[in-house]
Amino acid sequence: MDKKGGVVSRAEWGAAAPKKKESLKGLAQRVVIHHTTLPSCKSLKECMDRLVSIQRGHMKDKNFDDIGYNFLVGGDGTVYEGRGWGVVGAHAKGNNDDSVGIAFMGNFNNDTPSAEAISSVIELQRSGVSLGFLKPGFVVSGHRDVGQTECPGAKLYDALPQLRDTK
Repeated sequence: MDKKGGVVSRAEWGAAAPKKKESLKGLAQRVVIHHTTLPSCKSLKECMDRLVSIQRGHMKDKNFDDIGYNFLVGGDGTVYEGRGWGVVGAHAKGNNDDSVGIAFMGNFNNDTPSAEAISSVIELQRSGVSLGFLKPGFVVSGHRDVGQTECPGAKLYDALPQLRDTK
């Protein structure tokens, strides 16, 4: 299964059903960028296994209704559907009602995000605007901009200007 350029659906990566699902009350006004802090994954299978593990941890250990992020992206640029468009996430406490959470899979305290992952997130954001889920002129923030955390890691945080230029 090769999904480069597309989005791997929840069904394809084996997501468990959410406990409940809350819709955003309008267009998302901003994108909050995260990293998973786990080792990066190198293949579709490895990333899908990692997603199942992340979702299980979010639902069991953190008592979330589902995986916390709306989307996740692997180092090869493959995008995975988390909660998806138009759904309130659990990624940035106090900032989930008007945002989309996108997590880069890996630990970007020391690792640099790949050009493929950056490109895919830019394309995902463009798609969110064109599909009517993300407000044109949306704001891109790192998790650390809205919470007490080092997330999304220094190297990914330094790459945020690239994600803000999505025209």
